Amino acid sequence: MKIELDFPPMQLFPNRASGKHWGTLYQIKSDYRESSTWLAKSQLKGWKHEGGEIHLKLTYIMPDKRMRDADNCLAASKAALDGLSDALMVNDKLFQPIEIRRIVGTKTTAKLIVEIQENK
Repeated sequence: MKIELDFPPMQLFPNRASGKHWGTLYQIKSDYRESSTWLAKSQLKGWKHEGGEIHLKLTYIMPDKRMRDADNCLAASKAALDGLSDALMVNDKLFQPIEIRRIVGTKTTAKLIVEIQENK
């Protein structure tokens, strides 16, 4: 199953977050988590967890030609993965393994595509 989410806000990337007030970042994370939950719920189509780990393939379509570090992309997506786990009604500790791909895109095509596969 594939789910399309918004690209993580730039403020959530670790190299950009330094120096920001925690309250500002908290609001951005909360908004991103909530929007990710609703986007995922709208695309689930009756998916039910059947036990076991959940293999995630994360494909980041970048908003520009800069290829951000994979670990920074994952860190910036923490709120989105929390929102996804809310929508799936599972604990996010079941998300393993997690594969990360990055593709050059444009501002209008930027998004995070999550492919979900259950390991039974």
